[in-house]
Amino acid sequence: MPLRVRWSGPQRTYDLADRHDRLLVYEQVMTEGTDDDVRAFIDVDEVVALWGELVLPRHVRRAWGAWLRRMRGVTLSC
Repeated sequence: MPLRVRWSGPQRTYDLADRHDRLLVYEQVMTEGTDDDVRAFIDVDEVVALWGELVLPRHVRRAWGAWLRRMRGVTLSC
């Protein structure tokens, strides 16, 4: 991942087929990433599938929840 997204800790490789790694990548990109990072790394259907397990700051969860309601008609708990 770009340094601007994963800026702390040692470099590592993520296996997106692994649910735990996928959660980590999504949490980091949704919290730290730019719009371009989100477009490159995030699948919105996967966000919906992972929603209940994602550990996100409250403001990030609210922003994504509002976007999903507005753009996808999906209402998820924030």
